Amino acid sequence: MITNAVILSGPKNLSLGQVGLTRPGAADVVVQVAHSGISTGTEKLFWTGTMPPFPGMGYPLVPGYEAAGEVVEAGAESGLSVGDHVFVPGANCFEANESGPVRGLFGAASQMLVTSGARVTRIDAGFGAQGALLALAATARHALAGFDRALPDLIVGHGVLGRLLARLTVAAGAPAPTVWETNAARHAGAEGYEVIQPDADPRRNYKAIYDASGAPDLLNSLIGRIAKGGEVVLAGFYTQPISFHFAPAFMKEARFRIAAEWAAEDMVATRQLVESGTLSLGGLVTHVRAASAAPQAYETAFTDPDCLKMILDWKGHA
Repeated sequence: MITNAVILSGPKNLSLGQVGLTRPGAADVVVQVAHSGISTGTEKLFWTGTMPPFPGMGYPLVPGYEAAGEVVEAGAESGLSVGDHVFVPGANCFEANESGPVRGLFGAASQMLVTSGARVTRIDAGFGAQGALLALAATARHALAGFDRALPDLIVGHGVLGRLLARLTVAAGAPAPTVWETNAARHAGAEGYEVIQPDADPRRNYKAIYDASGAPDLLNSLIGRIAKGGEVVLAGFYTQPISFHFAPAFMKEARFRIAAEWAAEDMVATRQLVESGTLSLGGLVTHVRAASAAPQAYETAFTDPDCLKMILDWKGHA
């Protein structure tokens, strides 16, 4: 099978091209993607060429880990049926094209995908473009859930991840968190909590601060804002080494935690929260572009501060 896919051949060298798909097995499904999301975290790092090296990394690659679509072929052992609507967290299903091997890192920005049925999550067809947000919502849930984890009373950054962290905190019945955001244009859209400039906040006794900004130079400032025994949770993705002054952290008996990517149970719980109406994904998608305009869409997603979340629309793409 041949499919159209976004191919990143090098830093800022992105195009829409054709690539072969591996043959599906008995446990696999073939998904026709309707929408795929563009991550301003990992995908931006690939696009700028600043992603730290890790095993399997290299160009050319098909980026993305957020896709929603419909199963058009289901293997007998896949556990799914044709017509099921699913979320796909990327796929490594691409064969070499005329330019050579194409890596699936993370392989969601494609019109068709082949992947194991065990990796996808059934979703309501009514999710539409918002279905592509499930991975980010599950990542936010993963940061909050678990044994002996305090919900945030301060969140740094009012991008999509920061908004999801705040919405989940409110949905859990906890006191509304304060959210810091330096970009005044991003103060809008708060649902049951307050967004302020950091300089306007005099408080210095936060018990749990969640950083969703990804800024590596904030840690000392955040340590100065926690109560004794408080926790700073690094929920963003950081490309530069993170350091802090020991004495202030020592005086506060500060705790630090890194929130990793979502696990299977986070996806199940997040889907239930969305389907029940407890968690809203509304207002997070600010831009939708046809897949044929992928190069312009990626640049907008990474350079326009008014773009919270860019979605590629693959429906009707020939």
